[in-house]
Amino acid sequence: MDGKINYTFVTKMWQHAPPGGWYFVSLPKTISKEIREHLKWQEEGWGRMKAIAQIAGLQWDTAIWFDTKMGTYLLPIKAEIRAKSNLEIHREFEMAIWV
Repeated sequence: MDGKINYTFVTKMWQHAPPGGWYFVSLPKTISKEIREHLKWQEEGWGRMKAIAQIAGLQWDTAIWFDTKMGTYLLPIKAEIRAKSNLEIHREFEMAIWV
């Protein structure tokens, strides 16, 4: 990705307010701290920052949001992505983001 910084990490998906709540991945706090310190100027309203995400061979345009309570960026995972990637709650997987 031209001009974008890549971060690769192992994470788990979780659900906010089940049943029916959104699904998210929390970026590691060390990565979130680095992004916040160096790229906060790219944030739009509510701590939103455009990003590209990749799980296995599936890549998509998305955004991350900074959660001040958790001190980390959150990446929402849509149903289409969950289905195509066979993601399950609390199962570890490797993913990458570019910001």
